[in-house]
Amino acid sequence: MLSRGRVLAALAVCLTQASCSYVNSLSRNAQEVLNQSMSWMDGYYDTDAGYLYSLDAAAALRHDTRSSAWYAVGLLARNQGDDVNDAEKILTNIVHGQYKDPAEQWFGDYQQEPEEPYVGTAAYPAKIYNSWDPNWRGFIGTTFIIGLEEFSHLLSKNVTNLLLESLHNSTVGDSYRVGGVDDDNLYPAYSNPSIMRAFVSGWTGRRLNDSNFTMAGEQYAQEIVDLFNRADTLSEFNSGTYTGVSLFGLTLWAKYLPVDSIITRNGERMIKATWDAVGQLWHPQLKNMAGPWDRSYGFDMNRYFSLMALWFWIIMGKNKSSLISRPQIMSHSADFAYGPLFAILGEFQSSMVPEDVLKALKDFRGEHIFTSSTYSPPFDTYPRNITSWLAPNISIGAETFDENVVGGPAINPSTFNPAVIQWNTGAGVGFITLHASENATTAVVSPNRLELTYPYGNSSSVFSLLVSTFANKRNVASWSDIQGANVSVATNANTSYAVTFAGAYGGQDEMINDFEYWNISYTMPANFTGVPRLVLNIDLW
Repeated sequence: MLSRGRVLAALAVCLTQASCSYVNSLSRNAQEVLNQSMSWMDGYYDTDAGYLYSLDAAAALRHDTRSSAWYAVGLLARNQGDDVNDAEKILTNIVHGQYKDPAEQWFGDYQQEPEEPYVGTAAYPAKIYNSWDPNWRGFIGTTFIIGLEEFSHLLSKNVTNLLLESLHNSTVGDSYRVGGVDDDNLYPAYSNPSIMRAFVSGWTGRRLNDSNFTMAGEQYAQEIVDLFNRADTLSEFNSGTYTGVSLFGLTLWAKYLPVDSIITRNGERMIKATWDAVGQLWHPQLKNMAGPWDRSYGFDMNRYFSLMALWFWIIMGKNKSSLISRPQIMSHSADFAYGPLFAILGEFQSSMVPEDVLKALKDFRGEHIFTSSTYSPPFDTYPRNITSWLAPNISIGAETFDENVVGGPAINPSTFNPAVIQWNTGAGVGFITLHASENATTAVVSPNRLELTYPYGNSSSVFSLLVSTFANKRNVASWSDIQGANVSVATNANTSYAVTFAGAYGGQDEMINDFEYWNISYTMPANFTGVPRLVLNIDLW
């Protein structure tokens, strides 16, 4: 059954009991994140099952394991009424649902939902990132560790031992992961799960006095650090969601391991360097991180829930972030369930943000160009070179890349945005983003100008530019219909172009990450030889 009135009861008790001291010890913004995310999740808690119902509205009352783990730690933090008992019930359920056969590739991983059949059966074949998700070892393992580090005094000995046994199995299972083997893609360049794996292995090894785990964690971390040190950038670069996860993981590196660890020695430095880049790319007027985006779940952070927005909320307040007043109604809102963990780590994370970066996050620093690079072996032939131009009410960001896959290192053109323009239309944020269709693109960014060429292109190449819808212009037939800006195009493609629509209820194209858009596409002449080229010039009204 759904739990009702939990928040009102908790708040009432909180006024009279000292057990609220943990929540009260958090910063005002962190308290908001914890309380609002917990209030939202309270409405999804199934007290009979000891799980959250899925936060996906299309789940027919199935439950969800990962968000339940996050909620459980939030219950420990709040510690009101039956919160601790409910947390222990949830944690016990999750551990009991862990896969425990060491002969299976998914050993130590967790059910995605308690309703699903056993992975690897004839009826439910093992398919990585479908019937089982290896990254959930890291998501849930890090959650268990935060619970043990912050709230061990609330956990019974039995539950504590269950969590430690579970972390042992999770660490062993994660050691099975090798990029390029058994369809796995866990290379050091896959930043967020790599960072979490290194931490869980190192922490568990020290807690259980298992030197193999400890050494493995150090080795994993060294590979990540070596890659980061090339240009002080995460390989999984500039993602509204996954930069947030990587900062979460690096915070664990810096907070919960001893100073003699490679992990601890590098965590703070990597956090600060990452924030330096974020401070250059965040546009306070648009409330978006300027492109390019290696992995994005939307084209405008004001309309989808990003984990970077949670950090922004904690660091400088919700009104300065890209979140609306009710973030649970935004696209990709299930990530709001991460709120309790971010709140718990919020003060530590905030202390890592350099003062000049904090100032730039709050107030636009003025027109500037950011240049950097990042590298994701084995997919990149050479490092991806990044240039972003930010000016009042507009940003243009793009990367030059040459890869052995299409769609970035995640091999997903729906999340890889190698060239992005955003601007203030007067009624929201407009966007133009290149839909990746080539292994390589050369991008040149300068004020008000984006130049794209395909070094391996030919007569079959296409420049597919996804363009935002506009509140004040329902129909778009040409560039002249773009709102808030004048756009001109120079190209050696056919001068005529196609305009199609992707909508929730129809159109020639399919929506991407819940976003409707117009698709303006340029094809090359039938007998074309040479290098396909397209230049966009944009000036605000």
